[in-house]
Amino acid sequence: MFAENLEQIESLMTNFAIAALFLLIGLAIQDVLKKGNVPKFGRFAVWLVLFLGMFGFIAKGIIQFVLEAQLQ
Repeated sequence: MFAENLEQIESLMTNFAIAALFLLIGLAIQDVLKKGNVPKFGRFAVWLVLFLGMFGFIAKGIIQFVLEAQLQ
């Protein structure tokens, strides 16, 4: 059973690792923005870029899931 699902397990663990990486990047950015006394517009721009990157990653996962479900 493990060998049959190895590809799915790898994919799932990769997605979790990337999600954890986004979380760590967000925490690091928050710390830098607080210590750097960045204006509100700059903070908004930084968080917007981070959110769009995360949104693209989630959209890619959903599109990939839908396409793989249609092929099977």
